[in-house]
Amino acid sequence: MEKIRCGWCEKDDLYRKYHDEEWGRPVYDDETIFEFLILETFQAGLSWYTILSKRENFRKAFDHFDYKKVAVYSDHKIEELMNNSGIVRNKLKILASVTNAQKFMEVQKEFGSFSKYIWGFINGTPIDNRPKALSEVPATTEISDKISKDLKKRGFKFVGSTVIYAHMQATGMINDHIETCFIRK
Repeated sequence: MEKIRCGWCEKDDLYRKYHDEEWGRPVYDDETIFEFLILETFQAGLSWYTILSKRENFRKAFDHFDYKKVAVYSDHKIEELMNNSGIVRNKLKILASVTNAQKFMEVQKEFGSFSKYIWGFINGTPIDNRPKALSEVPATTEISDKISKDLKKRGFKFVGSTVIYAHMQATGMINDHIETCFIRK
């Protein structure tokens, strides 16, 4: 019997695997949250599929998303990233990754972990929207607006409400799997 999935993931096996094993599953560890933050900020203006297909290249290029290393990238490392054809070579987004790693650690110092900070916006409990169709899934919400505004106030870059909503979906803060999706069973 064929599995019923959310329609957006039926492009190929890479997308299906991501949908089946990661998307919408709650993530509480700072390392994975940072990885998705980097990937989502690079997605701004692009398709998630573009970023997902380059994920392993990003992982290698960005030191396995080690925010402590990313936070201290030198001009030489930035130039190296700009010459890496395996990732999205957008200088503003690369520089934003460095800034965001620095700000990420500032939030950790203030809250004990970035996870406590970001999950605090929804009291640690995933929001389950139970959409019947993809057309019911919003691009932003009041909560993503609030998180985006707070992150920007803290100095984060490329963290508009749409990026933050996608991040919330990816890290399971929001469950937007459609009602007929097998993940809900």
